[in-house]
Amino acid sequence: MTMKFIHEDFLLETRTARRLYHQFAEAQPIFDYHCHLAPRDIAENRQFNNLFEIWLEGDHYKWRAMRSNGVAERFCTGDAKPEEKFLAWAATVPHTLRNPLYHWTHLELKRYFGVEELLDEKSAPRIWKKAQAQLAKPQWTTQGILKKFKVSVVCTTDDPTDDLKHHQKIVTSGLATTVLPTFRPDKALAAHLPEAFNAWVTRLAQAANQEIKDLASFLAALRQRHDFFHQQGCRLSDHGLSHCYADFCTEVAASAIFDRVRAGQAASAQEQGQFAAFMMLFFGRLNAAKGWTQQLHIGALRNNNTRLLTKLGPDTGFDSVGDYPQASALAAFLDALDQENALARTIIYNLNPADNYVLGTMLGNFQDGSIPGKIQFGSGWWFLDQKEGMEWQMNALSNLGLLSRFVGMVTDSRSFMSYPRHEYFRRVLCNLIGRDVEHGMIPKDDGLIGPMIRNVCYGNARQYFGLAGVKPPAAVSDPAKAPRKRS
Repeated sequence: MTMKFIHEDFLLETRTARRLYHQFAEAQPIFDYHCHLAPRDIAENRQFNNLFEIWLEGDHYKWRAMRSNGVAERFCTGDAKPEEKFLAWAATVPHTLRNPLYHWTHLELKRYFGVEELLDEKSAPRIWKKAQAQLAKPQWTTQGILKKFKVSVVCTTDDPTDDLKHHQKIVTSGLATTVLPTFRPDKALAAHLPEAFNAWVTRLAQAANQEIKDLASFLAALRQRHDFFHQQGCRLSDHGLSHCYADFCTEVAASAIFDRVRAGQAASAQEQGQFAAFMMLFFGRLNAAKGWTQQLHIGALRNNNTRLLTKLGPDTGFDSVGDYPQASALAAFLDALDQENALARTIIYNLNPADNYVLGTMLGNFQDGSIPGKIQFGSGWWFLDQKEGMEWQMNALSNLGLLSRFVGMVTDSRSFMSYPRHEYFRRVLCNLIGRDVEHGMIPKDDGLIGPMIRNVCYGNARQYFGLAGVKPPAAVSDPAKAPRKRS
């Protein structure tokens, strides 16, 4: 069946929406300031062998839908052949009607491979073959994809122990897209998991090329990695939190917790909260001192299925929206840094739509007049990066803050097939504004509306992050490669 519903005016319900999208949004470059793309794939200019590799590999959104459709795990994360996994996904697609996966699937197939028919069991072999032929062409390497979709900036997500060698290789590749790392130190908070925490501290010591014997040397090693990331062009940190931590403790108390964990004793829930609060203030101060932007992803309830977590590991599709109290701890965390004049640019992504107004009102408490939109309500994230969730987020931001200062959409994806998500967001944005214009709620004035749309799609992010001139040097020596320091 022909894919007639993905047409040039898809999601654009009014004449004004269509005009706004095609005139102001459609041609804007992409500033993808948060994603989980593998730097190695970009550095090596990976050529994907088939649709499974580029589209299904690591995509837990699709795995969740397939499991719900009764598909065996071997076709999701197991040992089935790539084409078998694709066929299992194709058989699931018709059952995803009204799920955003249905829109994304067909938008991606059309934008990447020119596929004009709906994906199902019957069309799957033809679509697999067509995509196979396209993927063999040079323009569908990772770097070719970034060029095709006019991706100006990509910020990956990187552990502090990473040597960033792939980022260094990208710098010398001649790629027009600026690809920068993001500092993601979540493992530094896991004092309640001594085995995993201590293994990570060992890797951190190796990366920083220094012994870690106490809290002070732990903080010194993290500071050194933060410095190294900055040398490599990093200007963002990212923190995945169920909620902010605000049970602040002294350095003496944090040091005692650290020592017990290093001795193999798990921190209690209270101790873990205290240690995490101490560490988040530490990271916040580092970020502010270097002029970075910190991102807080809050509200996920992760790894709910113990049996399959043990079997498959994290990030395999067993997370959900959490219902944590957010307001008091978030306010206390931001206020603690603000009192020290150490509150960096901050983007807060919310996973529970019930908290949209909590976050929307929190932003205004800490805007200090120094930077337009300094504290940002991040775009619809994870379970909310679909039409309804995007509209909820933008409506809350519009009612409580300044939509005109919004830094826009991110892919938040591990897949090089996800760039049409920016198109999807832009269509939703223009449809929202176009509807207001036609209802007489805002002026029909392109001189007022057009620049705002352009800025939300691209210009605000370009100005906010200040990355336009950031180019890391082709090679910066990693301390881990130097002779080991003696303590």
